[in-house]
Amino acid sequence: MTGSRLPADRGVQLFGDSALFLAASGPEAAGGLGEAIRAACVPGVLDVVAGLDSVLVHVDPDCDVDVVSHQLVDVRVRRRLRRRRTVVLRVAFDGPDLDEVGVRSGLGVDGVRRALCSRPLRVAFLGFTPGFAYLRGLPGPLARVARRPSPRPRVPAGSVAVGGGHAAVYPQATPGGWQLVGRTDATLFDPDTPPYATLAPGDTVRFEEVEPGELGPPLEPRRTLPRRAPDAAFEVRSPGALTTPQDTGRIGFAHLGVPRSGAADPDAYALANALVGNPPDAACLEMTAHGPDLLCRREVHVAVVGRDAAVSVDGRPAPVGRVIPLAPGQRLRVGHTGRDLRAYLAVRGGFDTPLVLGSRSVDRLVGLGGEPLAVGDELGIGEPAGPLADHLVPGPPLRSEPSRRVLRVLPLEADRASTLFGRPFRVDSASDRVGIRLEALDEGATAGVGGERSSVGTTIGTVQVPPGGDPVILGPDHATVGGYAVPAVVISADWGELGRCQPGDLVELQPVDAAEASRARQARARALAAAVAGHYPLRTA
Repeated sequence: MTGSRLPADRGVQLFGDSALFLAASGPEAAGGLGEAIRAACVPGVLDVVAGLDSVLVHVDPDCDVDVVSHQLVDVRVRRRLRRRRTVVLRVAFDGPDLDEVGVRSGLGVDGVRRALCSRPLRVAFLGFTPGFAYLRGLPGPLARVARRPSPRPRVPAGSVAVGGGHAAVYPQATPGGWQLVGRTDATLFDPDTPPYATLAPGDTVRFEEVEPGELGPPLEPRRTLPRRAPDAAFEVRSPGALTTPQDTGRIGFAHLGVPRSGAADPDAYALANALVGNPPDAACLEMTAHGPDLLCRREVHVAVVGRDAAVSVDGRPAPVGRVIPLAPGQRLRVGHTGRDLRAYLAVRGGFDTPLVLGSRSVDRLVGLGGEPLAVGDELGIGEPAGPLADHLVPGPPLRSEPSRRVLRVLPLEADRASTLFGRPFRVDSASDRVGIRLEALDEGATAGVGGERSSVGTTIGTVQVPPGGDPVILGPDHATVGGYAVPAVVISADWGELGRCQPGDLVELQPVDAAEASRARQARARALAAAVAGHYPLRTA
């Protein structure tokens, strides 16, 4: 992203080097602005997420930020959110928190039910998970009911909930901290049928009470069938610890609450694809901690990228960072991924797994794209697109060492965030593709930094600090909005380093400015291009 300053009087601020933050006067203004920006198709804009009183615009980090910001301001003053339709949701009020909400609100159980059914609610915005609509307009006693002190690890799909001033329905089974008062059998998100989400900002929602027996069966996640592919190139004999197809992710659906997903380590992913001559968005297998055992059924060329991953063919060691030919009947095994948490397997032609919303990526937050690999899966491949390279030059651009990983960040609140910088944090074992959880090793590292805020859009690399808690750095499967303090954002050049972090690693946050972030991204692009050498098969004199 070029340019380091934005006009202060235009209400547009940098949010890392891959997003722009626009303030709005409230949900209506935010929803209208978000809708207008999407309709304007501004060059360089990838995604648009409306929050409660703001809009976050995801942009191509290589674009000119000043040009984009001026175009966004022009859009902002021209459009307003149009009024939409009314959706009636049948609800059985039998949630596990109904009694407690009755007490906290002072309305009693019957009063809660009457209050929720007596007035229309308006969709403020969508976020958190696909199709999850934040409904405003609760009566005062219900609007004052707080979220649960600790979230449930799993909230059933269809749960009707209140918390933090809003009501909502959980479209999928996910973790959640809202108070559950009932359930509905309505489908609120369908990735196979446009417009995908049932509700949209500006819609009116009315709850209609029914008896529990009048609802259909509880909403269940789709049953995942084994992957089958005609003329498959590979059969999965062992899936590894967590192996998923990943590409560059889902772009253009964040306003529906759909995470971008995609490769957690875009550096290793890009190098693997470049080695086998694939387009930069071809699907690879992302291997976490320990890779799979694959039976080859066709003649193929593959490459594994991960600094010291253990790779073998028919039990004999095979090189990392080099094109490997495979014949039918051979067994490719990837063992421990080494010093970095993840490694990537690319095949010439790319893995041809099903597309969901334009991507083959498997999302671990809500399950878009299916499940991780399982025994018996068959994997097809696409047509070759380019010539094979041969190998990576020594010292590929996988930048720092696990002994002390440095993540460069753009501060959003420099004074408030200063205690986070230059201090050691340890990566917690609860980290995953949704977010890297950090444990502060210095007393006072997060003092005065954490807190809650009105829900705003988020990006990969967003540093969230809950009240009194340790930081979480969001990964590719993150929820699209969040309500915690955001003191800084990891720059896009270091997203690969973020994806390589594994439990136990030490991490340091290093503040930089926008100009440094731009130079770092340019340096990353040069390093990736220079890392791939030769044409397979490389002949030496």
